[in-house]
Amino acid sequence: MATLRSGTIERMAIKLSKQTEQQLIASIKRYCAENMEEEVGDLKASLLLDFCVREIGPSIYNQAIAEAQTYFQDRVVDLDSCCYQLEFGYWNKQERR
Repeated sequence: MATLRSGTIERMAIKLSKQTEQQLIASIKRYCAENMEEEVGDLKASLLLDFCVREIGPSIYNQAIAEAQTYFQDRVVDLDSCCYQLEFGYWNKQERR
């Protein structure tokens, strides 16, 4: 995840809100308890979350951005067919009457 700024690449860090982070930590703890039969505390769950966000997060983020770009590019291509008005139609309407 990088953005170009003044000819240099600037890294964008994935930032989670405190509430989201707390919910994810609780989810990791529950997952470990139910699927791995191991109780983990807040610290271990937090470290695992940090690893996932740093290591896996960028791949998911980049894929989401690529999909959003494709979606919007498809919508832009479709603009001509759905957002077009015939120009100079006033006189054509008058002449038909």
